[in-house]
Amino acid sequence: MRNKGFIVICILCLQSFAYSQSIQKHKIAIFCPLYLDSAFDGSSNYKSDKTFPKLFTNGLDFYQGAQFAIDSLKKRLAPLEVYVYDTKSKTPWYLQLNNPELKDVELILGVTNSPETKILADAALQKKVPFISAALPNDAGITANPYYVILNATLQSHIENIYRFIQRYYSLEKIILFRKKGTQEDQILNNFNDISKNTASVPLSIKFVDLPSDFSETALTPYLDSTQHSVCICGSLDELFGLHLAHELLNLNKQYPLTLIGMPTWENLNFSKSEFDNLDIVYTSSFYYDRSPLANQLAANYNSKMYSKPTDLFLRGYETTLRFSLLLLETKKDIASNLSRKGNIIFTPFDIQPVFRNKKTMVLDYFENKHVYFLKVLGGVKNILY
Repeated sequence: MRNKGFIVICILCLQSFAYSQSIQKHKIAIFCPLYLDSAFDGSSNYKSDKTFPKLFTNGLDFYQGAQFAIDSLKKRLAPLEVYVYDTKSKTPWYLQLNNPELKDVELILGVTNSPETKILADAALQKKVPFISAALPNDAGITANPYYVILNATLQSHIENIYRFIQRYYSLEKIILFRKKGTQEDQILNNFNDISKNTASVPLSIKFVDLPSDFSETALTPYLDSTQHSVCICGSLDELFGLHLAHELLNLNKQYPLTLIGMPTWENLNFSKSEFDNLDIVYTSSFYYDRSPLANQLAANYNSKMYSKPTDLFLRGYETTLRFSLLLLETKKDIASNLSRKGNIIFTPFDIQPVFRNKKTMVLDYFENKHVYFLKVLGGVKNILY
């Protein structure tokens, strides 16, 4: 729960920040879902006295993280002007892109859905400035746009990393991909097959198994071997399917030694319960903030001001704003040519690479962060493999 004062402070902070009066300022625009028109009436009174709708949390946490980063840059006298826009405003938010103050904007950051992402990516292409999509894990149908940057690695990138991970550690093991029928599941299967066809190393021998919705452990045992370690891949983003698969394999784990590899959606599942103590679980994630001293410090500062725990999007807002603001300050007008530059690691060692989906034309479609974490859960403890 958050109090009314928090929202009032948020409103007051939605002004542009200007630092350093003596040199040229660099302009940054941040777009995120704040729902301010829904939270306040025509007299700027907060509509809910004591409750704070969960709908508002993600956008406000990203904004708060961005402001923490801006405060840090302010202490360095960074010459920046930062403008924040509410993508859930009752008036068409995209009209703000035509505001005079954004005529010479040099960097756009956003937490946006697919349609909003497409609008901002098109605007970035027109203005020839980078648009950093901080949360959406897909390309939003965007092509031929060298100014669009995806930070939350796409499903294809996760699968590429999973494939290489298995090649590196389990290439001689029995490998089974369990899936249910569905469009996304077909995409995952096709991605694995495409990688097998194009890998420079020896392709993996993967058995693909379709399971019914009400499957039990008896549907899994024919594909496991009590004398050989098996690698079981969850070939679905459906969290309930993944949890069901983990429960059924848990019952078989003593008789059939195995490692279960999950999808990036598994970061939303709780495998720290004692019931999973004996199951070796590995899954991927684009972001991981646990056990970082800086993350703990920021979370403590957030809690002292907001009287609640921040979501990961608070840390995402801090990291994205600070990292790319520093890149803008270092490269000035040439930031678009330096999107793949390493360094300025806040939490995540971003590996931003150009993506060419059509190998014949070699047109640069967008940039994407290809770095993903491999997280291992065993005995209720989660650790980074790498």
